[in-house]
Amino acid sequence: MYRLISGVFMGWALGSNDSANVFGPAVYSGTVRFRTATILVAIFVILGAWLEGRAGMNTLTSLVDQTVRSAFVVSLAAALTVTMMSILRLPVSTSQATVGAILGAGVYVGGFDGAILIKVLIAWVSTPVGTVVVSIVLYSVLGRILDRLPINIFIRDRMIKIATVVVGAYGAYALGANNVANVTGIYTSVGLLTVNAAAIIGGASIALGALTFSRNVMLTVGRSLVRLDPFSAFVVVLSEAIVVHIFARVGVPVSTSQAVVGGILGIGLLKGAQTINARALVNIGIGWLGTPAVGFALAVALFPILA
Repeated sequence: MYRLISGVFMGWALGSNDSANVFGPAVYSGTVRFRTATILVAIFVILGAWLEGRAGMNTLTSLVDQTVRSAFVVSLAAALTVTMMSILRLPVSTSQATVGAILGAGVYVGGFDGAILIKVLIAWVSTPVGTVVVSIVLYSVLGRILDRLPINIFIRDRMIKIATVVVGAYGAYALGANNVANVTGIYTSVGLLTVNAAAIIGGASIALGALTFSRNVMLTVGRSLVRLDPFSAFVVVLSEAIVVHIFARVGVPVSTSQAVVGGILGIGLLKGAQTINARALVNIGIGWLGTPAVGFALAVALFPILA
């Protein structure tokens, strides 16, 4: 059972990085306090993992045939990758880290299922593109509705704050439902955990990471790419939650980092490309490209030592 430690480590790393994608824009805009955000993430990520985490687990466990030892190496390599990116304050894809590590282990335990890998790659591309589109539509439609309501600015601000808390909780639920597969899903295929146990342990691990080590990345997401007012922050979180939840239902773990940055970019495009921090965008892009490569390399390096 000691091999589960790497899964818990992965969950902690995921929570420390990806919880920023749920409440980062809202925390930076001042709509929600950091401690309130992390508590909500902890509660709803566990709920999402428990209720809807099964589908993503089935996808990842089918990518490469695993052994107990290879599962340990995959989780450890992915966790180390995500932790390094968190230290660098870069929001990255835990899904890419996990898939890169799975493919690295596949060098030793056998080939991979090409059809499933293509499905995953398509989802990776669709995630940021889809969130750009959703955020543009939601910002335009909801903005017009809000502007036509016969309310003063104080009531408007209060409504936005309450709505942001609600959609943040929904985003945390979607995070748990979609990304718990990256944490403990691999252990279900080798018999170390049942699906329910994997969901609960994985969700709790993600919650722990959010509570203890998510502040730096949360502020990076909210601050670095484009300036967000409270309404824009609300739209970004809602867009990210919708897209990630859709892929949770489809059964493909995707990047909440890519989803939230897509949402922020959608807002930036509406407000004018000059509002987008190009350097921050390039740094995040480098993190995305490097993540699966680092996960793959670490798995290849660690497998002969630990497996």
